[in-house]
Amino acid sequence: MEKGVQRWIVDISKWNPSSNDFSFALSLLPQTHHSSITRFLRLLQLFLNYVQFVKMEDRKRALVSLLLQYTLVHEVLGIPYPDIVINRTLEGKPFLECGRFCFDFPNFNFNVSHHGDYVAIASEPLCLVGLDIVNFMIPEKETVPEYIQNFSSYFSSSEWDRIISVGNNEEVLAEFYRYWCLKEAYVKAIGSGLAYGLHKVEFHHTNWTSISVKVDGVTNQQWRFWLFDLDKGHSVSPTLNFLCYFYSLFFFFNVSWNCIM
Repeated sequence: MEKGVQRWIVDISKWNPSSNDFSFALSLLPQTHHSSITRFLRLLQLFLNYVQFVKMEDRKRALVSLLLQYTLVHEVLGIPYPDIVINRTLEGKPFLECGRFCFDFPNFNFNVSHHGDYVAIASEPLCLVGLDIVNFMIPEKETVPEYIQNFSSYFSSSEWDRIISVGNNEEVLAEFYRYWCLKEAYVKAIGSGLAYGLHKVEFHHTNWTSISVKVDGVTNQQWRFWLFDLDKGHSVSPTLNFLCYFYSLFFFFNVSWNCIM
């Protein structure tokens, strides 16, 4: 794999830390991120309105996401951990403040995603990269039709017709999340976040291969998309911009805890 190109994925369901384990892992990050994880959990509590919903799984996802970012930057660019500075754009996309360290890869960028059991990260030295993971789940006491209807305005009429006509409720939910995964990966790559008009981004595919995108009705051939099923309940979509005429095959390495801690 070309230098600067990395794809890592972690199954957090296999990590069951004690309070001491979690505190130790948190101590590996710069002090500034300790408060950010606490703030993330506080916002999540406000959003869900129930403290009991904020579980260890949410804390694990937030922590492992940051650990992967710092470990990847250190491994790829050789930057000492104390010198790594990772910030976010106003839209929430993480980026490395390169300073004197990125002369070999002036366009080095990465994207991270976490949902359900998995946390993943992908980096590129030239192309813009986006990444999203989805877990095929719905809130308790909601049916599949009720849940997906909340998001109908984010899909084109063509996409929506495909989603609701694919089969039974389980198949409808999986189809919905696969389209959502692609849309999220795209807007994360361009750094726009969910404020972007997702209904303007329309995906076409043949059995989830040969995936293409139309933006405002115009096919955009500068992007490549992949969609992988991680297991029965999760999918991941990596996205690359090809303005640099550079090809990089997407596949992920399962990362053990020894690699990031």
